[in-house]
Amino acid sequence: MSKKKWIISGIAIVAVAAAAYFSFGSHGSSEDKTITVGRMSATKQDDEVWDVIKKQAKDKYGINVKFKYFTDYSQPNKALTSGDVDVNAFQHYAFLNAYNKKNGTDIKAIGKTVISPIHLYSTQYKSVSDFQNGDTIVVPNDPSNESRALKVLKYAGLIDLKDGDLVTVKDITKNPKNLTIKELSADQTARSINDVQGAVVNQNYASTAKLSEKQAIFTEPFNKDSEQWVNIIAANKKDANKKLYKDFVKAYQSDAVKKAIKKAYGDASIPAWDRSFN
Repeated sequence: MSKKKWIISGIAIVAVAAAAYFSFGSHGSSEDKTITVGRMSATKQDDEVWDVIKKQAKDKYGINVKFKYFTDYSQPNKALTSGDVDVNAFQHYAFLNAYNKKNGTDIKAIGKTVISPIHLYSTQYKSVSDFQNGDTIVVPNDPSNESRALKVLKYAGLIDLKDGDLVTVKDITKNPKNLTIKELSADQTARSINDVQGAVVNQNYASTAKLSEKQAIFTEPFNKDSEQWVNIIAANKKDANKKLYKDFVKAYQSDAVKKAIKKAYGDASIPAWDRSFN
């Protein structure tokens, strides 16, 4: 082969290699910048906020955000540990701590999102004082949300409880109206509202069921114990320090998202990443 032909062939090989590098290299980079988030089934307001989060992630950090939706609280952490999602955003600290303890998992909170006060709802009564002897109130049956709901009933003056982070109906020490506290799956609490005198319902299920503010007769107060109810973005511990995940948290914890949360939810969900709980 002449020197001239050898040079031309060499240039062609380099060009093909470069094309292959940029083709496969850019594809790999795109894949590396994709994150799948586990979420609960969405309301219109949820989607409005997440659209802003997606835009912030893409515009500021080049991250493509995808979603996988779930219908009950038992699913998103299983999907996280199995690798079906990269992170999830559906639970608060207390729920995560209880889940890790029960299942021997190693899931870690990597960023705060919002806190959503839960409410005691009733279609029959206008005030907590209206409850009658022997009435039934529904609460979620998973450990953290049951504890939270029972403490709402305590703050409302309906029952007294033993001290403790996680309590159950067995820890009720006073029940002057002999209320029946019925435990149901969290996604069933709102659906039971017409069959019982009261129901403590998590905000996402209340929104889905379109429970109105007029039906809320007591709202969970903010106090020094409230931080355990802050919702979080969670990842497997081994992935908690990935730059991709940290950048996603930054995209969430932005002023644009804060404004979107206020617009979508009013005071029903409140940005918690810069809030003091002292």
